[in-house]
Amino acid sequence: MKCDPERLRGILPLCWSVETDPQWLPENPARGQCNATSLVVQDLCGGEILKTETPGGWHFYNAVAGQRHDLTVSQFATPVTYGDKPSNRAEALAGTTKESYALLKARVARLLA
Repeated sequence: MKCDPERLRGILPLCWSVETDPQWLPENPARGQCNATSLVVQDLCGGEILKTETPGGWHFYNAVAGQRHDLTVSQFATPVTYGDKPSNRAEALAGTTKESYALLKARVARLLA
């Protein structure tokens, strides 16, 4: 399915919560959401899942049509230095739960409908 990942940038903050990742905070809603978000973006827009190392561990994001789309970058107080290392669904899912991922996907789908 073709889509513009940037269209999701305004929708995702409405979908994130402590239920989609326990690290979520009202003052930093993207915190901890990168794993499930990268999976949902790939589901909707295709492309690849990429990762880069940050002081807090691996950070996941997407590349669609050769363009990097990091829809959870707002969680970081300092700029991210991207390594653009290839990743996959299994690695991204390892940092979340199937339930959290399914809930985020359902919330996004509801707002896109």
